[in-house]
Amino acid sequence: MEATNGAQSKAGDWRNYQRILLPPVKDLHRLDVYEDEGGYEVLRDVLTDADTTPGDVTETVKEANLRGRGGAGFSAGMKWSFMPEPDDRPRYLACNADESEPGTFKDRQIMEYNPHLLYEGILIAGYAMSIDVCYIYVRGEYADWIQHMERELEKAYAAGYVGQNIMDTGFDMEIVIHKGAGAYICGEETSLLNSLEGKRGYPRYKPPFPAQKGAWDSPTTINNVETLAHVPHIMKNGAEWFGNIGAEGHPGPTIYGIAGHVNRPGAYEYPTGMLITDLIYEVAGGMQQDKGVKAVIPGGSSVPPLRGDSIEGVTMDAESLREAGSMMGTAGMLILNEDTDMVSWLRRVTHFYQHESCGQCTPCREGTGWLEQLVTRIDEGEGRLRDLDLLLDLCDQMEGRTICAFADAAAWPVRNTIQRFREDFEAKCKPSHVTAA
Repeated sequence: MEATNGAQSKAGDWRNYQRILLPPVKDLHRLDVYEDEGGYEVLRDVLTDADTTPGDVTETVKEANLRGRGGAGFSAGMKWSFMPEPDDRPRYLACNADESEPGTFKDRQIMEYNPHLLYEGILIAGYAMSIDVCYIYVRGEYADWIQHMERELEKAYAAGYVGQNIMDTGFDMEIVIHKGAGAYICGEETSLLNSLEGKRGYPRYKPPFPAQKGAWDSPTTINNVETLAHVPHIMKNGAEWFGNIGAEGHPGPTIYGIAGHVNRPGAYEYPTGMLITDLIYEVAGGMQQDKGVKAVIPGGSSVPPLRGDSIEGVTMDAESLREAGSMMGTAGMLILNEDTDMVSWLRRVTHFYQHESCGQCTPCREGTGWLEQLVTRIDEGEGRLRDLDLLLDLCDQMEGRTICAFADAAAWPVRNTIQRFREDFEAKCKPSHVTAA
């Protein structure tokens, strides 16, 4: 099947792309193998080069335009630059490995297959921001991966790559792996900080922002696992090299987590800017039973779904997806075939967000419950056409009215699924009775 129909990918010659986050090296998770592949040499160069200052590292990451891979897509270098000058307070880096967005499983691949790349990226970021301690906040369900990461972290400590006087350079930094308790809301950066402190996972009002008042009221930066894993390669090869990979405004490689009704679901590392059709038909082996594509959710369950008949020419980068009416998010792609009942799919999504709302803000606490109830009623054949307008009105009352973006994340799939697949909802609704005045 010809998937692209002449459309141009922004990913360049992606078929010859050489993986750097998940390279095909046997046992790369082991410290000795990672060292044989040149591991920790970039960190050594950064720490021992008298001409490389912490500010130079931050500037290089900024020039590379490394955008956060956790969902928001904010410039990592810009975020680092928000950290104030060192004072008498401790300074923290929080590595967000909570990864609880449904359909997202990219960070898990790095933690399993290349954990030392993450540690090296953390240490380089720590040098850039004069960090004392990095906490890797891992979702509690990743129990096996936590044990795996802890074993390799012990080896890194023993080898002198982490801890006091790293590589005899006078640089000190600790890394602590912290197990979360399975709350989706703790993927929000300030909820993560509250949980880290032993408090309830409630989002915080901003300002003050974490860079000024984060963990234990001290300067803190929060970065995603994949974001930090890019740092060693940027420092090794330069900002221009990174900027020339993938989409111009959203450069670099990324890990696409492809799931759903495709023949080869999985995690695939390729440049940003890939055509969605190439990812479906060439990378993921096409649709099961050669069925048509009904919907694509490009970046995790919270981003607006795209109709299958509107994905031609759409590429996986922030600009192209924004023009198409969605977002890059975590690049966790869910591909749904022509037989999918979008009402039933949305029912599962609304149940998730109702269950995971922290309950701090009334529009979210109450709104997510009403969204689930109304979608459930429609799915069970008891809804009315007027319920669709009620659902859209509920979305209006939720979006932008809460401390964090959870309510928005719950409302976006509802609003856009109704608007883009209204025929599925109308087919399950009873007509609304209109009484004459």
